[in-house]
Amino acid sequence: MEITILPNQRRAGVGRPPARENRRAWLPQQARFCPVLEDGSRLGFLVYPPLEDPEVLQVRRIREETMRFSFAVTNSDGTTRPRWVIDMSASAGGGGLDAHELRFVDDELGLNEEQVLGQLDAFTVNLNAPPGAVGLRGAFDFVTPEGWDSVYLGVLNEIQPPHVPVLAARIETDWYSQPTEFRYLLATGQTISIAGSAPIGQVFFVPRESIELRTGSESDIARFEESQREYWTERAEKERATNFGTIHSYHYRDVQRATGSGLAAE
Repeated sequence: MEITILPNQRRAGVGRPPARENRRAWLPQQARFCPVLEDGSRLGFLVYPPLEDPEVLQVRRIREETMRFSFAVTNSDGTTRPRWVIDMSASAGGGGLDAHELRFVDDELGLNEEQVLGQLDAFTVNLNAPPGAVGLRGAFDFVTPEGWDSVYLGVLNEIQPPHVPVLAARIETDWYSQPTEFRYLLATGQTISIAGSAPIGQVFFVPRESIELRTGSESDIARFEESQREYWTERAEKERATNFGTIHSYHYRDVQRATGSGLAAE
């Protein structure tokens, strides 16, 4: 299957392309020997923000109704230089327009208030919908073949605290032109930092077809249990111990390769 990727409409050419990665920096090393966990982490593609590697956007919910956006650049010596700071607040009434206050802008940028807001719009969308939410835009958008949907959610198996909830969305991207967005939900006082070198979410693709469940027969149950016994018997024959005493086996990967699984070949 072929998926088309298109650059961020507001900041084209900036940001890393989608990538597959089966490892997670903060998972215990033992997870490296768990193929089903790795395959879960590798599901679909990691998506990056429309930021250069040294650029950082920080989002903080400073009050119930107010978000603070701080954009900075990390210099070659490791120091971080703020570029601009904007406070965005939800307005009362039914107009749907957020109030904003430009609190700081680096004179060397040569940007006016409208241009700074344009940069912010390239990074974020859908503020306070629902309250405390901020949508983070991806560096690339996706167009799927007919009958296929895109599912957007947070980075899978990312266990390092603090955790910020991310809403999951499934969109029919074969006909609807959806800019990539991952909607985070911040509590008051909570902060997230978005860097060009780190993913902001994960996307995978599913066929749009109906699924029906049927109750398995006695013979189905017997085949399932026999398959389990065969697998664990063969797996035990391939178990190896690491230098630290961890027991692992590559039998699952061997079976994947034998059955021609695409995951085993990647």
